Amino acid sequence: MYLDFFGFREKPFNLTPDPRFVFLSKNHKEAFAHLLYGIQNHAGFILLTGEVGSGKTTVLRTLLSQLDADHHRTALIFNPCLSPTELLRNVNREFGISSEISTPSDLLDLLNQFLLKENAEGHTVVLVIDEAQGLETSVLEQIRLISNLETERDKLVQIVLSGQPEFLDILNRNEMRQLNQRITVRYHLQPMDFQDTVQYIHHRLELAGVRSGQIFTHQALKKIYRYSGGLPRLINAVCDRALLTGFARDKTKIDARITAAGIKDMDRSSGAYVRKWRYAIVTLVVLAVFVAGILSLHWDGVINTIRPSKTIKTTEKQIETVPTSNDEELFRAMVAELGKTTEIESARRAFNALVKFWHVPPIPENTPMSQFNEIERAALERDLRLYRFSGNLGALLRLDTPAFLEMNFPEVQGGRFISLVGLDNDKFLIDPSAPEKQYLSFEEIEQHWSGKGFILWRDFLSILPHMPFMPLGQKGEHIKRLQGLLKEGGVYHQPLTGVYDPETLAAIKKFQLSKGIEQDGIVGGQTLMLLYHSIDRFKVPGIREGQK
Repeated sequence: MYLDFFGFREKPFNLTPDPRFVFLSKNHKEAFAHLLYGIQNHAGFILLTGEVGSGKTTVLRTLLSQLDADHHRTALIFNPCLSPTELLRNVNREFGISSEISTPSDLLDLLNQFLLKENAEGHTVVLVIDEAQGLETSVLEQIRLISNLETERDKLVQIVLSGQPEFLDILNRNEMRQLNQRITVRYHLQPMDFQDTVQYIHHRLELAGVRSGQIFTHQALKKIYRYSGGLPRLINAVCDRALLTGFARDKTKIDARITAAGIKDMDRSSGAYVRKWRYAIVTLVVLAVFVAGILSLHWDGVINTIRPSKTIKTTEKQIETVPTSNDEELFRAMVAELGKTTEIESARRAFNALVKFWHVPPIPENTPMSQFNEIERAALERDLRLYRFSGNLGALLRLDTPAFLEMNFPEVQGGRFISLVGLDNDKFLIDPSAPEKQYLSFEEIEQHWSGKGFILWRDFLSILPHMPFMPLGQKGEHIKRLQGLLKEGGVYHQPLTGVYDPETLAAIKKFQLSKGIEQDGIVGGQTLMLLYHSIDRFKVPGIREGQK
């Protein structure tokens, strides 16, 4: 790659979190100070919010690294797709408490005994829960019940909740008012300003072995800031692509022109990050719009739409679809039909279109529904999980599985949900379709998608409930099952020991690298979905390749 060309010892802008490259901007330091203040003063509930890629997890990991083991007991829950009982098991497991018993009351009793013991010994117990916007209402209520564990004078556990801005909307619901009122320390992490963005870039360049002023010009830095908006994850992606573009053009100085070319390539691939100078054309996401009063396609017809797609060769110039005036009229008519449904009704229709691929019954049309968590509960009742996706179309494409997305239209108040089912040439098939509007173009999707989506998937081997942030050396049958999956996936070549060892961690990261997702070594919903999808014996529906 470009390391030798620019004189780097290692990649300066890896998308994989690396503690050695941690940079705390003014906002990150302020967020850290708020969290630390809340913990030191036993505030009880502490809230951190911020946009995707703003550095919330960096702040949390910095916080946990600064809490000394002599005076603190810490646990990090990184997996939002849990039931209330699974949450308790994971919390107990993280604190080293028995989690084998099955009843929530017994799990809570054991946790209470642990907290009382640690409090008597002068230890502060800290529970950090990341990706809180993905938690069900029932799980949030369980967290509130955990916070009830206290003495007459002190809170036994300090709970840090971290999530995306939509978590604030969840907390503002009427049924969440008890939890919301208990949060005494709040901080919203803003993106970095231009000055901090420049310092962030220079910091990473110097750690990688090159003096900062030798690479990016001032105008290039301004362009990087304008595109990224000061979000660290986007800054990394833009800088890495700009360096790659400079290398391809034999330019050791990255100016605004080279940066713009790198950004253009990123836009061309809709944010999908592809190594070795090959750029993916992101035109393989499929949408199905749920129109009120339109009957669903026959099941056999739906299966036929999910078929292997033709290989699309990447070219330097892409053909852009320009909607005709007739297309625009049909699109407006489709949006008008969507506007006749409620938000939760459109979600139910979207859910029902996807459950057909899993051969489970839909939610009956006469089922009264008022909250989205009822959709999540319906998934669990069908032995499915609802993975909350937030990102871009390129990242969604890598998962290659049917999904439904939240769309925003100026003509419609609130969001409406549409589903992904198949591909027909360079347009996206919609299901159930309106009589005259059966496809959506990539541009139509890009313009109206909120960036939030939901994926139905199945944890065939029941691995996820046991997979929070695992320490090395942990043992269990679930780890043996995971090792078996990794072996079938071709990345693990050791005996199935049932021990979470460095070889298992390396295999997880190797698999994540092969799929183009963050190499954090954490087995969450995304990693498990891709693992199951890569193994033929699991019947997983796919957008591009059909049901295997």
